Amino acid sequence: MPYPIDKPKLDRMRALLKERGLSALVVRAPDNVLYLTNYWGMKGYDAVVFPQEGEPTLIALEPQQADAERNSWTRDLRLFKGYDERDLRPPQYRALDIALQVIRERGLGDKVGLELNMGTQSADRMVGEPTTPTQNFFDAFKKVSREVVDGTPVLVEARAIKTAQEIERMRLANELAALAMEYTREHMCPGMKESEVGAMYEGYVHSIGVGYQGKVEMARAFTLVWSGPGIRTFTATGDRPIQKNEPTLFEIWVCADGYWTDLTKNACPGELTKEYQKLLELLLKVFNEAVSYVRDGADFPGLDRLIRARIAEGGYPGQPSHPICHGVGARAHEPPYAHQAGTGTMSKGMVLAIEPGIYWPQGGGLRLEDNFLITETGNEKLCTYPDDFRLANAARV
Repeated sequence: MPYPIDKPKLDRMRALLKERGLSALVVRAPDNVLYLTNYWGMKGYDAVVFPQEGEPTLIALEPQQADAERNSWTRDLRLFKGYDERDLRPPQYRALDIALQVIRERGLGDKVGLELNMGTQSADRMVGEPTTPTQNFFDAFKKVSREVVDGTPVLVEARAIKTAQEIERMRLANELAALAMEYTREHMCPGMKESEVGAMYEGYVHSIGVGYQGKVEMARAFTLVWSGPGIRTFTATGDRPIQKNEPTLFEIWVCADGYWTDLTKNACPGELTKEYQKLLELLLKVFNEAVSYVRDGADFPGLDRLIRARIAEGGYPGQPSHPICHGVGARAHEPPYAHQAGTGTMSKGMVLAIEPGIYWPQGGGLRLEDNFLITETGNEKLCTYPDDFRLANAARV
């Protein structure tokens, strides 16, 4: 989707490159290409040469020329063929050739940053088959650069603070997530398969999200759905039946034009059992205290300690078995992460997923998760669907 140039974002990135003495940053991960150019590629073969000074270069697959011209913020667009009758190499090697050429012709080879330490990356628009660089991609830049360094720390620092435009785009993703949750809660019934309900959610996001309010070109959802005793920390959606009077948990990632949510929402056909009422009350208390803690200047280790201590006090020591806080943006999971043995403080403009959970050994349990924007005065919850999902049932009545 076309957006005005996000000047605060790009100025921040250039300032960080200057501070680190980098002449240019070369990226291939689809989320970083999107972050620097507003172009979300189809196949993940594309690349960007982002200099400390001057116009970035977007290197895009030839059939995507119209999309790149319409959406990209840069006028320097270089195209490569998806198939070349004279070149048997995969297409991303032709993208590499152009990136090396740009480094040479623009004299950017003093100190080049590459994605040498990316633990994860977001998917391209086709989603199903992420494309990652091979070793010779990284080695090739040593031949045209005086020094090659890891550019990941610069990207992490820049991406941690969201601009107004990024927040606007994340609001759209969260709106779609909430609408799909309401629709699915209304239409799910006991006895349906978990997979059937997951497909309902994902299909609804795709059906209303593409073209949503004239602001979204591509919207997709990815869910894990577990009901009753099927709720566990991490398992695949199965063919288990949706349970009456027990929660069905939705682990949700909604993507709108490359910007993501990471949410956990719940729904219950019928009235929650007393056992689940008690568990929900405990988790809501923990969750609300954690949300009150999240503010500009708060430290990440303290948040991790707080959530785990309160869960232990409630009778569940050692829970949960997963991180309780991380960043969200052009990836569903991105730095910063909260860990009691780590460091770091929260800053205005960060968007954080907060996710305490408790899981019973015999199966079953609950997790609450929402995305929060750090503001000057505290934080703002981005998804309107209630974390106390009993309120959703009450509203329907």
